[in-house]
Amino acid sequence: MKAIQIVKPGAEPELREVEKPTPGPGQVLLRVTAAGACHSDDFVLNTPADNFPYPLPMTLGHEGVGVVEQTGSGVDSISEGTAVAVYGPWGCGVCEFCSRGMENYCSRAQDLQITPPGLGVDGAMAEFMIVDDPRHLVPIGDLDPVRAAPLTDAGLTPYHAIKPSLPKLVGGTTAVVIGAGGLGHIGIELLKRLTPSRIIALDVTEEKLAFAKEVGADEVVLSNDDAIDNVREITGSDGATAVFDFVGFQPTIDIAMGVVGTLGDVVIVGLGDGEAAAKVGMFAQPQEVSVRAPYWGSRSELIEVINLARDGVLDVAVEKFSLDDGVDAYRKLAANELRGRAVVVP
Repeated sequence: MKAIQIVKPGAEPELREVEKPTPGPGQVLLRVTAAGACHSDDFVLNTPADNFPYPLPMTLGHEGVGVVEQTGSGVDSISEGTAVAVYGPWGCGVCEFCSRGMENYCSRAQDLQITPPGLGVDGAMAEFMIVDDPRHLVPIGDLDPVRAAPLTDAGLTPYHAIKPSLPKLVGGTTAVVIGAGGLGHIGIELLKRLTPSRIIALDVTEEKLAFAKEVGADEVVLSNDDAIDNVREITGSDGATAVFDFVGFQPTIDIAMGVVGTLGDVVIVGLGDGEAAAKVGMFAQPQEVSVRAPYWGSRSELIEVINLARDGVLDVAVEKFSLDDGVDAYRKLAANELRGRAVVVP
């Protein structure tokens, strides 16, 4: 079968012929119908060789949907032919967090060397993939696989980031979204449909700001040296009620801390190398500002996201690629040339 794999750290992924896997006891073989490309993949692709954490070669793709092709011995909770999405942040299944469906915060995953598909074990950028346990599969019914694949991360991650702030985002409040790309545009959609807040979107190009407007932003501001002043002109002295940074580099975190208001939330979602810790203190920002750095989301939240998509609340912007053209999807991702999410269809 064909698969897009990391073969060498720091190099482009490659389309390769590999052996079709066979499910072992307790495992499920999926025929992949769509797989999303993510900035997390690009982060892994650019990890230096002396610090590369995963065995190679490795098939990319932690955003996957497919149809159950075959089940291993002992699997009787899901039937062949079922259309499913893959819940990506695999855990041990028995610790306190896993028992509550929050495998994204599994307390034993590191010790047991449990990693997500495409981020440690072979993922969904292939014609077939192995899922370690049927509990990591969520039925999607008749949802379009191309639209469903990004929900497993690009939908789930913003939803998990925004959900704790929803009680604060009442009428008359302001939410700021920094970065209107693959995750950020979904964050804007969620905020638009789940809250009455005014939404201010920031990005570095006029093209991305126009896109932010299309998906629901009320105001747009260029992310530059004047961004804090320009956002403050809109919010006034109250500042923003919640700021969601889908970039995570130091300049964007500085903007987030500069525009948040009293009792506000700063949520750092992006994988950049910035730090907010040095900016937090009694006199460093308005009183009772909360700073969070969430990771992915729970299985129950993925079910909620899929239901939101089914109800028309979410409409992920995608660019579709064949598996043969999948390497080009990663080139466009690295060059920041995508409008929304790249989805590869075997």
